[in-house]
Amino acid sequence: MSTDTGSPPAGPAAGAGAGDKLDRGVLKVAGVVVIGAIMSILDVTVVSVALPTLQREFDANYATVAWTMTAYTLALAAVIPITGWAADRFGTRRLYLTSIVLFVAGSALCSLAWDIGPLIVFRALQGLGGGMLMPLGMTIMTRAAGPERVGRVMAVLGVPMLLGPIGGPILGGWLIDAASWQWIFLINVPIGAVALIAAWKVLPKDTAQPSEPFDVVGMLLLSPGLALFLYGVSTIPEEGTVAAAKVLVPGLIGLVLVVAFVLHALRKANALIDLSLFKNRHVTIAVITMTLFSVAFMGAMLLFPSYFLQVRQEDTLDAGLLLAPQGLGAMLTMPIGGRLTDKMGPGKLVLAGIVVISAGMGVFTQVGADTSYVVLLGALFVMGMGMGVTMMPIMSAALSTLTDHQIARGSTMMNIVQQTAGSIGTAVMSVIFTNRVLDSTAAGAYSAVVQGKVPADQVPPTLLEQGRSALAEAFGSTYTVALVLIVACLVPALFLPRRKSAATDGQAPSASVAAMH
Repeated sequence: MSTDTGSPPAGPAAGAGAGDKLDRGVLKVAGVVVIGAIMSILDVTVVSVALPTLQREFDANYATVAWTMTAYTLALAAVIPITGWAADRFGTRRLYLTSIVLFVAGSALCSLAWDIGPLIVFRALQGLGGGMLMPLGMTIMTRAAGPERVGRVMAVLGVPMLLGPIGGPILGGWLIDAASWQWIFLINVPIGAVALIAAWKVLPKDTAQPSEPFDVVGMLLLSPGLALFLYGVSTIPEEGTVAAAKVLVPGLIGLVLVVAFVLHALRKANALIDLSLFKNRHVTIAVITMTLFSVAFMGAMLLFPSYFLQVRQEDTLDAGLLLAPQGLGAMLTMPIGGRLTDKMGPGKLVLAGIVVISAGMGVFTQVGADTSYVVLLGALFVMGMGMGVTMMPIMSAALSTLTDHQIARGSTMMNIVQQTAGSIGTAVMSVIFTNRVLDSTAAGAYSAVVQGKVPADQVPPTLLEQGRSALAEAFGSTYTVALVLIVACLVPALFLPRRKSAATDGQAPSASVAAMH
């Protein structure tokens, strides 16, 4: 008997036997999930552009204000591991509604913060809700559409995942300029209200059934382990070296806890994260590919707006707008990628996507202080097109082969991988870039002027111009590292299923489980 507590009565069965098109019921579910995903993902990048404003408002230094980002990320990492168990135990609908309430409550409290300390605490509350929205959304959509159409529903969910980092700086800059910093949080209240009402009406009611006992030991090992590891990693750019105690102590303790969890999970039948999923060849290959890809691309994405802000001296809003071609490219290819994934398997698409992304990234490895915007925006558009047929097909490669009961655990695991690898990539690229800047006296002087640390009239004009070019070269060198890592993704991607029959191996159990509802 399946322990599915949140899927519609005929969801997977209908999906497995349906035609190519997503029916109206699945599209309604997808709409609800996308609203929640947009809130969670946008919130990370919207707040990033507000850090200087928060410094002024609360008279705090940058390291303290940066905790508004770190607290959200750590709460996100801590809650994701328990999402799979909780979805099985309480039902996806009930848990999804709870996640929205937590997120909206945290947002409202953030807007009322009277000091930086309470704001950091309220951001952590936001993260507890936001951390569950994405894995729950993936579970709900995969169950609703069934394995035959998982590529298409992943493509729908991929839209906010790609547009969040692009739309966040635009929205954040506009809200701060037009209103106040409080509105970067208040904007979530009406959106959250719509998401809550829509989820209440559209998502199927829970039929809660007994689940396996909660893995308390696993939670005590994995949740703090991930949070400590990501804290250590996220501190690398601030410290400038991996050898700093602030990086090594939490990072190593976190790593030890994660390793201890793995040893624990290998011996326990119903562990918090089901490591037996790695017996599925497609899941293992998808995890390896996603890890490499997230480290490379997510890290590079952080630097795209920085180039426009620092080298080209654009304001925050314009820098966000200049990234829009990437989102447009993804929107163009993502629906096509979803359909083709279901028809021919993800392997060929992912390989093509990585090649296309590499071509676009190759342009940025040669970036200069005055590179034509036409060339840069064209490269971003090309990278977006590659992203549209890369990230979500990798997700599909893992989830399409899982049984109905395994989907919640599988989507939780893939979100942990993506979150962790993305944080590592951001830290790695930041450190590489910072070290390249420090290697050049001119680049360091120009960077200090751009960041307002040194008045421009105290630096010779010639040195400023040299520094601008040197800073652009530092960006190019960092993009070269990202390019090498992206090309390396081709190796595991070669082993992704390249035929529909291979991509859907192991789906018979899912169909049989669905038939029991």
